[in-house]
Amino acid sequence: MREMVAETALRPADFILPAFIANGIDAPREISSMPGVYQHTEDSLLKLGEEALEAGVRCIDLFGVPLDEEKDAEGSEAWNPEGALNRGLRALRREFGDELIIMADTCLDEFTDHGHCGVLSTDRHGATIVNNDATLPRYQKMAVAQAEAGAHIVSPSGMMDGQIAAIREGLDEAGMQDVAIMAYSAKYASAFFGPFREAVGSSLEGDRRTYQQDPANFRESLLETELDIEQGADFVMVKPALPYLDVLRAVAEMSPVPVAAYQVSGEYAMITAAGQKGWIDREAVMMESLMSIKRAGAEQILTYFAIEAARRLRG
Repeated sequence: MREMVAETALRPADFILPAFIANGIDAPREISSMPGVYQHTEDSLLKLGEEALEAGVRCIDLFGVPLDEEKDAEGSEAWNPEGALNRGLRALRREFGDELIIMADTCLDEFTDHGHCGVLSTDRHGATIVNNDATLPRYQKMAVAQAEAGAHIVSPSGMMDGQIAAIREGLDEAGMQDVAIMAYSAKYASAFFGPFREAVGSSLEGDRRTYQQDPANFRESLLETELDIEQGADFVMVKPALPYLDVLRAVAEMSPVPVAAYQVSGEYAMITAAGQKGWIDREAVMMESLMSIKRAGAEQILTYFAIEAARRLRG
């Protein structure tokens, strides 16, 4: 009877699996701060895609991990057709066609030698800043390269003002009107991103508080979401998920386009570590956390638990 009257239901198709492909490795390499999550080779990435589809997960969000010597100040490896990310996208599309939805992370942070999401310059006082407007053409080049490699969806996560309009314009001019955009609309400058830095081999020094949102702010997230929708976003996202369920609920209530939430690396790491210690029932907390994100209004959930949770739902 509880199942019959349940107001919220999770489906394997609700999940999007974040995945990493790295240069310079010949076997999957486990991420120490995210037990059970790996940096992949091309071969192991394809096996992961098979596992996802078998579990009922229909979408992978791919991140690239270049070698340190491949990074530069503007992140040019991001639009290199033979770079880690574009090579992985091409392999997935070649193997799975349209059966698996292939999403690409569209951000420079993995590819810059300074680890920021945009190119750097100095302001009139001589201080180093992330140059918002100079970054946008790089995002256009990156998005077009990802679409050419086979991405069905590009996912700009850098929180640069005007990034959605710029990417939509770049894709349309390249004849790629059918490539969708998932906008990281409400992305907070969160400490919950910590383990992700290891996952992508980040070179970041300092923080991203000048362009990611202040955790103290709520209305700002609604404004950012409205702007992204006006500029052509096909999906909007709240990140992180669990600490920002109030934001997620508000975005879901106002958005005319599908709403996603990202259960980030720190959320995964806490649940996994506490489960390994025997302090919590890992599987039960995993499913409860995902249910809370869905209940708050997420129609898609990016989660490192995607395959495991989908298998549980399928019995």
